[in-house]
Amino acid sequence: MKRKSRNGNGNSIVDRARPILNQKAHETQPYGKVVHMPIALSERTCAKSVDNLNQLLADSMTLRDMYKKHHWQVSGATFYQLHLLFDKHFGEQVEIVDAIAERIQTLGGVSIAMAPDVAETTLIPRPPRGREEVPVQISRLLHAHEVILEEARTMARQAATDGDDGTNDLIVSEVIRANEMQVWFVAEHVVETPLVRAR
Repeated sequence: MKRKSRNGNGNSIVDRARPILNQKAHETQPYGKVVHMPIALSERTCAKSVDNLNQLLADSMTLRDMYKKHHWQVSGATFYQLHLLFDKHFGEQVEIVDAIAERIQTLGGVSIAMAPDVAETTLIPRPPRGREEVPVQISRLLHAHEVILEEARTMARQAATDGDDGTNDLIVSEVIRANEMQVWFVAEHVVETPLVRAR
């Protein structure tokens, strides 16, 4: 009979390669609690920025998902252009979401992550499950952008007042600028202009 090799702990070599399943433990950090990070900001400032950024994160995740929904469900004469544009904007929102979440973690917070938590937190109205006409899809997207831009401007000013330059820079450089550009590209699709003959 072949003997199993043992490591120093008395476990067989085969046991070390076996996955340990169904593990459970307490959370290492509850949502809403901030741990002190050595980034030269007070815990109070970090907590305020984390709270603001989590709201911005929930709304950005909602907008991101609306872009993918409309990418799949768009139809009509502008299908091809909007199908590509919505997917491009979805990808840009993915990058924004990641940047916001990473900033929250850098500040010592816990970023919101799961869809049910996002749905409970977002300020953006939920669209129906079904398909809507293009002008309605665009109106929904523009409203969502405006919600984000309004809160982002307020949050950027708050971060600047509190001396949280990193959060201010993120919000201004990545969130506000990208959302403003996306608004421009989307809004131009609902300008009523003649197609063949000028008025």
